[in-house]
Amino acid sequence: MARKSVKNRNLKRIKIANKLREKRNGLKIAVSNINLPLEERMEAVNALQKLPRDASKCRQRHRCGFCGRQRAYNRLTGLCRMHMRSAIIQGMVPGMHKASW
Repeated sequence: MARKSVKNRNLKRIKIANKLREKRNGLKIAVSNINLPLEERMEAVNALQKLPRDASKCRQRHRCGFCGRQRAYNRLTGLCRMHMRSAIIQGMVPGMHKASW
């Protein structure tokens, strides 16, 4: 089980990234536009660097919906391997079943 502070930190990162997404995308487009003058591109680079680090989407982690575990995360179910296994055994994930041979 992940600590509550780690879960809250990740939620804070998600909120900041969603809030600044449009501004960040606009600045990234301005930086990569070769038709703009060099001064405007440098201003866009400086503005992009002044944004908070957590505004970047790559700083977010996928976490299990139940326990907050970051490792062994399955995107299909949104659960870690342990909770996914229990959900499959209970029949809550359609199309999946526990392998047995």
